[in-house]
Amino acid sequence: MKKLLLLTLLSMNFNAFTAEYTVKMLNQGAGGVMIFEPAVLKINKGDTVNFVATDAAHNSASLPGMIPAGALTWTSELSKDISITFDIEGLYAYQCTPHSVMAMVGVIQVGDNPANLNQVLSQAESMKAMFVMNKERLTDYISQL
Repeated sequence: MKKLLLLTLLSMNFNAFTAEYTVKMLNQGAGGVMIFEPAVLKINKGDTVNFVATDAAHNSASLPGMIPAGALTWTSELSKDISITFDIEGLYAYQCTPHSVMAMVGVIQVGDNPANLNQVLSQAESMKAMFVMNKERLTDYISQL
C-alpha cells in the first residue's frame, strides 16, 4: 500500500515540474517584422509551448530536417493557436509557412543535449538562400542557445 501511495505521489509531482510557455506570432515585435516572440526558448523535456496567433495569417510549423530524430512534426492552421509538448531532447527549428521567405522562424532547445545541433546549423545555412530579408536571423537565434 505504501509503494502504491509513493508511486502516485511521484507521478503527481512530475506534472508539477513541467512548464508552459507562450510564443506570439506577430507582424511586428521587439525583434523586427514577421516574428515569433520570444523566438528563442530553452525548455525542459515535457514542457509545453503554446503558439498564439496574436496577429492574423500566421502559423507555426516544424522545419523538415531541423527537429530531433523521432520527434513529431507539427503544422498549425493559419490564424489558429497550437500547443506542442516537447518530449524528446534536442533542437527544434520552426517557421511561419506563409512568411518563411521573410525568415519568420524560431528555435527551441529542449533539455541540455542539443545532439542535432550540427544538422540544424547545416540546414539553417542552406535556408539563407531562400530568405529575402533577415538572412542571418535563424543562425543568430541558434547561436543564442
